[in-house]
Amino acid sequence: MSVHIEAVRPAAARRTPTHNLTRTSGIGLGVTMIWFSLLVIIPLAAVVATAAAGGWDGFWRAISNEQTAAAIRVTVTAAFAVTLVNIVIGTMVAWVLVRDRFPGKGLLELVIDIPFALPTIVAGLVLLSLYGNDSPLGLHFANTQWSIYLAFLFVTLPFIVRTVQPVLEELDQEVEEAAASLGASRFTTFRRIILPALVPAIAAGAALSFARAVGEYGSLVLLSGNLPFESEVTSVRILSAIENDNRASAASIATLLLLISLAVIIVLDLVQRRVARRG
Repeated sequence: MSVHIEAVRPAAARRTPTHNLTRTSGIGLGVTMIWFSLLVIIPLAAVVATAAAGGWDGFWRAISNEQTAAAIRVTVTAAFAVTLVNIVIGTMVAWVLVRDRFPGKGLLELVIDIPFALPTIVAGLVLLSLYGNDSPLGLHFANTQWSIYLAFLFVTLPFIVRTVQPVLEELDQEVEEAAASLGASRFTTFRRIILPALVPAIAAGAALSFARAVGEYGSLVLLSGNLPFESEVTSVRILSAIENDNRASAASIATLLLLISLAVIIVLDLVQRRVARRG
């Protein structure tokens, strides 16, 4: 009997609690999940359920419609291109703001956040006045595909800057100096020390940038002209479907955009993990 008890005790001792929530923490978790469900999970589930109500045939007809397919292609292509530009330019801007000192730095910090605060329809009017048919700069992008890229670049500018900037501020420059003293080139130092630390922030900013771009409406509705097969984006197609009382079609397009965004987030997460591991 004693042998059996001694054999059981280590197993019992190795047991770990499944959670460490106190009563207060449990209440907080419950409120969080209810709030998150009401704002995110239930609405998303309702959209997906509406899209699935017509079956696979209805879903495929909605997204394979020639005009809708063109809008999806234009939107996703522009969002990808703008995200790639933001990864490079946004990281460079964050680097300049953190590592350099120059006159007007505070003003630049303020200007970068304007796309966050400016109503999107006001942004569209600003872009139209600068790049429309009466452009004082001589740049006429209205009613062309370039208007989509321009609007996406404007509204997504702050995302990578503001996600990368805090990480750069926390990096210990003494580590970079130590690497340089050991003979590492600037490129090697950036690739092996700085980049692995920045990749998670860059990936998060890129995901936010892409998601914001594919759903943008207000900043480009005036400038793009919403020309089918050229400058019409998916948000306009969704609105048109709702106005025509075709909620199933609108939900199908929205569900496809949701799946594309999730796929992009997963890919960025995998890239982030791989780069961080190699670093």
